[in-house]
Amino acid sequence: MMTHMAKKPFTCSTCGKHYPHKSCFIYHMRIHTGEKPFTCAACGKGFHRISILNAHMKIHSGERPYTCTTCGKSFVSKSHLLDHMTIHTGEKPFSCENCGQCFRRKSNLVSHITVHTGEKPFLCETCGKSFPRKSDMVSHIRVHTGEKPFSCETCGKSFQRNPDLVRHIRVHTGEKPFSCETCGKSFTNKRYVTFHMRTHTGEKPFSCGTCGKCFARKHHLHFHMRTHTGEKPFSCGTCGKNFTQKCNLTSHIRIHTCEK
Repeated sequence: MMTHMAKKPFTCSTCGKHYPHKSCFIYHMRIHTGEKPFTCAACGKGFHRISILNAHMKIHSGERPYTCTTCGKSFVSKSHLLDHMTIHTGEKPFSCENCGQCFRRKSNLVSHITVHTGEKPFLCETCGKSFPRKSDMVSHIRVHTGEKPFSCETCGKSFQRNPDLVRHIRVHTGEKPFSCETCGKSFTNKRYVTFHMRTHTGEKPFSCGTCGKCFARKHHLHFHMRTHTGEKPFSCGTCGKNFTQKCNLTSHIRIHTCEK
């Protein structure tokens, strides 16, 4: 009845958000308190809802009961399968009212809206940096703690974020799910498609404020700026020689190690 009457009697005193049911209100409050009463017996990770814990447990059991009929890929939850299916259908049902950009997931739309509002409600208690999404803040905190909870089962390499692990696994599988519509070249990362497309369009959106030179990638501009500042942050521990880029330092070190 509360759904029909649009009544939301439970109000969060921290952020003012309203809820029709007490259970939803309790789940929400755990975002502010950080309480995670449901713990995984296998790895000790905590969750604020038992349904999320149950889904997490399938990671340890290896159970993936939901399979994509198009490509055969399996998932631990139905929501993950439905989200995956939009890759094949190209469906992006969530549209931004401000700019018209469309998204596959509602959560991505919610995160995108903060671009227009400038809102960054999640604050790092260590350095004070703010973030538009809680997941961004959680990932950032690992910079301070050094935690890398996501490990590759093939080679043991660890990562701070699960998306980085997913991309890394493609090194072993050889999977390249993102293709250029112009030339058909495939890539392991969607971002690489964006970079690659600029070779067709000639777009160079990053320009140097000192000399006006333009670059297709932001980190190329970052490297270029060191030609103006003289900054050489990468130093050889053997001879003390400094370099503007880490790759140049790596190449130089082979002089000392005689590695070929």
